[in-house]
Amino acid sequence: MSIPVIAAGDIFPDTTRIDRGHLVVGGCDMADLAARYGTPLYVFDEASILARARGYRDALARSYPGASIVCYASKAYSAPWILSLLADEGVGLDVVSAGELFVGAKVDFPRERIYFHGNNKGEDELRLALAERVGRIVVDNLDEVRLLARLAVERGVRPAVLLRVSPSVDAHTHAHLTTGNLDTKFGLGIESGAAAEGVGAILQEPALDLRGYHAHIGSQIHEIEPYEAEVERLFAFAKEMREERGVALREISPGGGFGVRYTTEDPAVKAADMIGRVGAVVAAAAKKFGFDRLPEVSIEPGRSMVANTAIALYRVGSVKRIPGGRTYVAVDGGMADNIRPTAYGAKYSAVLAGRVDDTRTTDVAIAGKYCETGDILIQHIELPLPRVGELIAVPTAGAYHLSMASNYNMALRPAVVVVANGRSRLVRRRETFEDLLAPEIAGEAVKA
Repeated sequence: MSIPVIAAGDIFPDTTRIDRGHLVVGGCDMADLAARYGTPLYVFDEASILARARGYRDALARSYPGASIVCYASKAYSAPWILSLLADEGVGLDVVSAGELFVGAKVDFPRERIYFHGNNKGEDELRLALAERVGRIVVDNLDEVRLLARLAVERGVRPAVLLRVSPSVDAHTHAHLTTGNLDTKFGLGIESGAAAEGVGAILQEPALDLRGYHAHIGSQIHEIEPYEAEVERLFAFAKEMREERGVALREISPGGGFGVRYTTEDPAVKAADMIGRVGAVVAAAAKKFGFDRLPEVSIEPGRSMVANTAIALYRVGSVKRIPGGRTYVAVDGGMADNIRPTAYGAKYSAVLAGRVDDTRTTDVAIAGKYCETGDILIQHIELPLPRVGELIAVPTAGAYHLSMASNYNMALRPAVVVVANGRSRLVRRRETFEDLLAPEIAGEAVKA
């Protein structure tokens, strides 16, 4: 009989069940998938992705009386199958490179719903954005204003732009995940006067259509207070620009970056509720600062739309007991497919996919296979003592794993499957050794 994985909270995909001790997602047994597709293997639950997209979209529409859109962060994980799925749900797409835009264009994602971000967009990237007629280009700096204006004139178009501003708000998150402080590489500071200078520069370029302002204060945010402070400063700035420069505010974005749980110790945050609260904060601020005509609002939930919709499956290769130290359980993946523990000290949970209901646990470390001492996926976790050949399932694996995966140690990047209604579909094959050498130029080395 299948029962819900109640103890896992909201870390695992929505359809997760235990069936006779086996982990089952989307009606598919993880052991069966590993046997069929090999490991490491990433398993995405289609039902969970759709639930996030619809839940976030509807929560914002209920809380904000004006036009609104929820954007998926392509940098979290970009692939044709997931962009096609989300395009059908009416969400927007946040891209930060020509490559991400290329994937969106390849699946014919509606261009009017694509927002092109980035602090150093190259000329080739902006040319592509103009050629594809993306909905919005989020301008980051004065050099970009001049470059984009020149390219727009050459092409004979007038792109809609948002100016990215920095509101100097502390998001209370990891230093590597903070983006809205005064001293940041992103945007132009309101406090320093740079943002006002940016508005002036855009207004001097007839080829650019300034629609409004964008800000982003970070990711993995679990509190509403930073958003309240950010939105207050955004609207105060918008009012100042309206009064001093006659800029009509048509659109505004407070970013997003809502927190997700990686372990049961992490704060419980319902991103749909957070989106609703942010929408209400924006509506209240618009009224407070005298914007009777509500601007269109775009919100970027970030990793929360996809993070806990996927599981990473690994096969145990060895179990090493260190006298006076830990027991290291080595798996066939690690930092090449999940760099976050090494880069950020990120913490994860895990279960034995074939013995989820075994309560006899011991403290172990889950070690990756790569040639780095820091390649430890989980430093300490209570698990039934794993055996060689067993499967370890790591949840909350949908964001910033595959998108930051590498071929370190000439590793092969893993396969990806999507599960739904008891069926699995391979959407990315495992790389081959030939794939590793595909970009290399054959021939003898140049001799001095």
